[in-house]
Amino acid sequence: MAIQRPKGTQDLLPGTIETWQYLEETMRNVCREYGYEEIRTPIFEATELFLRGVGQTTDIVKKEMYTFLDKGDRSMTLRPEMTASVCRAYVEDKLYGQPQPVKLYYIGPMFRYERPQSGRFRQFHQFGVEVLGGDQAVVDAEVISLVWNLYQRLGLTGLEVHVNSVGCPVCRTKHRALLQEFLSARRDDLCKDCLDRFERNPLRILDCKNPTCQAVTSGAPTTRDTLCEDCSTHFERVLALLEVAGVLFRVNPRLVRGLDYYTKTAFEVMVEEIGAQSSICGGGRYDGLVEEIGGPPTPGFGFAMGLERVLLALQVQHKLPEQKPGMFAMLVALGEKAQTQGFALLNDLRTQGLPVSMDLLGRSLKAQLKSADRQGARYALILGEEEMEKKVLLIKDLTLGEQIEVPLMNVVEELNKMYQRGVKV
Repeated sequence: MAIQRPKGTQDLLPGTIETWQYLEETMRNVCREYGYEEIRTPIFEATELFLRGVGQTTDIVKKEMYTFLDKGDRSMTLRPEMTASVCRAYVEDKLYGQPQPVKLYYIGPMFRYERPQSGRFRQFHQFGVEVLGGDQAVVDAEVISLVWNLYQRLGLTGLEVHVNSVGCPVCRTKHRALLQEFLSARRDDLCKDCLDRFERNPLRILDCKNPTCQAVTSGAPTTRDTLCEDCSTHFERVLALLEVAGVLFRVNPRLVRGLDYYTKTAFEVMVEEIGAQSSICGGGRYDGLVEEIGGPPTPGFGFAMGLERVLLALQVQHKLPEQKPGMFAMLVALGEKAQTQGFALLNDLRTQGLPVSMDLLGRSLKAQLKSADRQGARYALILGEEEMEKKVLLIKDLTLGEQIEVPLMNVVEELNKMYQRGVKV
């Protein structure tokens, strides 16, 4: 029996990977325009980083992490998210010594052991942004507007940005007490996970997707009921900036996000038509995370979005771009001598930046022309015994069916002009 790829993973093949490249290129362009620089961190980290950084009450840590012992009996984990890793790099590589804030972005694979479903995999890919060293509301607004503008550029419609403030440790303590008091008489109706959260982090009960728990928490005190003056002022400023930036949003008092490190602003972007899990981006402020993993007190704000889910939304809305043209030309060499001379010609063309290929199997003229057509080549560059005797190259336009002869000594110059101008033969 042939070996198959692990459940919850996928092979990204030619014909599909081009859409990924388009999406990643758009993301990089937007980040460059906003002044964000790329960071790449290890795919696996010390497990302790995620225990402290993500939170031991989260589903990620409790149920979904790929954790293993290395040969030195050290506990390692394939990264389930990137914010903790970026904060670790910020501390370890002393990025706090640079002018603040530090504005970073990343694109890469993450790993979570969860039930695969539409747009959700065990190895998945995230694009995200982190701003470290800035506590002003304008940081929150800029990051959310970056997300909004990216989706506008991609052409996605039907988007809704949900925002909330989950408060700071001071007002969260007040909310915790009110929420536990509200739920105390209803504890028996909570799911097993939420019973555990009741003592550890009751706020996360509001994030439970279990219908019974959602019914139990209907009418429960929200974080907005207990915001301190500082958190309230910060949140109102964020909303005002989002409004002037043209971001369409609505305040959702039940939005708390699924990670323990969030403070103050939290947000998600929702889109219809992609199944039960309608969120395609989420993030917020995490002013205590850097300190939690051993760094200096440092405010932070960021988000992450799954590339698979964005691509699914683009596909459903028919917003994926048409495939780019294939090869500019394919060399059709007939015979070993022609192959040798043609091989040298292709090298000269490639050094000019022209996308050209050749047959590698020694097939017939007819078979090579069919191969050129399958590759999407506009031109076939035919070189046989007759052409070599005449010291010319036959250039055949595979779209129009027309052809011309060009002296071999002028071929590179002529093809380069054709490629640059897109001139038809």
